[in-house]
Amino acid sequence: MSDASRIIVRPVSPRSQDQLLREGLHPVLARVCAARGIHRRGELDDSLSGLLPPSALLNSERAGALLADAIAAGKRTLIVADYDCDGATACAVGVRALSAFGASVGYLVPNRFEHGYGLTPEIVALAARSKPELLITVDNGIASVEGVEAARAAGIDVLITDHHLPGAELPRASAIVNPNQPGCSFPSKGLAGVGVMFYVMLALRAELRKRGVFAGKDEPNLGGLLDLVALGTVADVVPLDFNNRVLVTQGLKRIRAGRMQEGVRALLAVAGRDPSRAGSFDLGFLLGPRLNAAGRLADMSLGIECLTTADRGRALDIAKRLDDLNRERRAIEAEMQAQAEEAIAKICVGESCSISLYDPAWHQGVVGILAGRVKDRYYRPTFAFAGAGSGEIRGSGRSIAGLHLRDALDLVAKRDPGLILRFGGHAAAAGLTLREPDFDRFARSFEAVARELLSPAQLAHSIETDGSLEPAYLDLGLARLLDHQVWGQGFPQPLFCDDFEVQGQRVVGEKHLKLKLARGGRTLEGMRFNALDPLPAQVRAAYRLSVNEFNGTQNLELVVEHWEAA
Repeated sequence: MSDASRIIVRPVSPRSQDQLLREGLHPVLARVCAARGIHRRGELDDSLSGLLPPSALLNSERAGALLADAIAAGKRTLIVADYDCDGATACAVGVRALSAFGASVGYLVPNRFEHGYGLTPEIVALAARSKPELLITVDNGIASVEGVEAARAAGIDVLITDHHLPGAELPRASAIVNPNQPGCSFPSKGLAGVGVMFYVMLALRAELRKRGVFAGKDEPNLGGLLDLVALGTVADVVPLDFNNRVLVTQGLKRIRAGRMQEGVRALLAVAGRDPSRAGSFDLGFLLGPRLNAAGRLADMSLGIECLTTADRGRALDIAKRLDDLNRERRAIEAEMQAQAEEAIAKICVGESCSISLYDPAWHQGVVGILAGRVKDRYYRPTFAFAGAGSGEIRGSGRSIAGLHLRDALDLVAKRDPGLILRFGGHAAAAGLTLREPDFDRFARSFEAVARELLSPAQLAHSIETDGSLEPAYLDLGLARLLDHQVWGQGFPQPLFCDDFEVQGQRVVGEKHLKLKLARGGRTLEGMRFNALDPLPAQVRAAYRLSVNEFNGTQNLELVVEHWEAA
């Protein structure tokens, strides 16, 4: 047992379950969906016609008019991207769509080590060298008050597209499109940065239609960019509400049908995945990390070039370089994790409500992943810091349910003014900059806030499952059916729990256990990934159904996520 987690069962609304059954949903899918707040089958409908209209997004029409004017006047436009997968896909969507609409468009990616995050005055100065008349931020900008002022002073218009939470003051941009800004009633607050940019492109197309720009010629098809929207949305771990599920499902449908950007095709190829069987797991755990590796270790413009090139050979070359960078990132991360384990061994996590770690030797690009791993293991909100030069350190944090990380940092900043130099983020992830001597002071302040905001019950990690699965349903058909549905953040993949007899276990691939499990007179194949702790003869296991493909044949495999002695 990797930790002190308890396996519990998600409550299900019997009324919703009955309704879904009456509407013809598979009994297991009906139960699983009812437990995730789905009341009617229509909520699982993933056709594009169900998307919320762009007009519902505050200022999207204004942004569309601003861009249409810029295109008509032949203005030079520059996209200021962000250095993660969401920012890279948002930038690629902007470059591809704006070029198709006839805009003169380029992009600039801040280097996370030199420039920090967002549209800073330094980035504006760098952008000004290429004489743009309009700057568009993607996946950043909502906190860039000084940067927008610098752009205005230089006579450059700014359009902000972002999804991060705004601070007390909004930048004075020409237009701000962000579902989380005050006054925006867009129902899907979980839109990723790439989703916001896609919506702005839909609004621009509507504006160009109105102006008769496409009279007598073909309209650019924005649906062709949905593979990028799906990739950025899954990789940024935003909640998969109805609107995001439509975007992701439609993107995956195109990938499975072989219609995708050359960069997406190349990234699947280097990850050894067949596009016709691509799922949200591939986007989040195989493609996302390879793109992110560029922003973490090198320069994200490499990732953006991979997503914008139409040349298959070039895309494959870049994908191979991204694959190498990702291997390098994993090696750095493994070393940092070993050091973090040593540091944690010296402190007792039991009593604390948070974890803050700092090592001057750590790599700035990988601290976020490290914080996530430590958070998963100890189930405490965690910050990991690395040196950022000139006496500053930069931290990346990951949180647990019950503690809104950006709000917690806001509280620390208000109670101890001057401690945090800069911060921003979401409920689940956030970043900040401190002066190096202030690390201990921050760790104490953050611990005090976490202690106030979290109850002991919230710190006790429980594994939520969908309960027992009748033996008759343990089959490949159900595994394929569940595989076909899009799962993710806020709409978790089905996890079942039952008692099994462990009839065999052996180590495969140095770090996984291959299991032989028995239940109700049947023997089943099982896997336990990245864990070598031997299982007792009788276990209660939380497991998911997986389709294992080997030598062209498919078999059912139970992937054991957690177990406790039965």
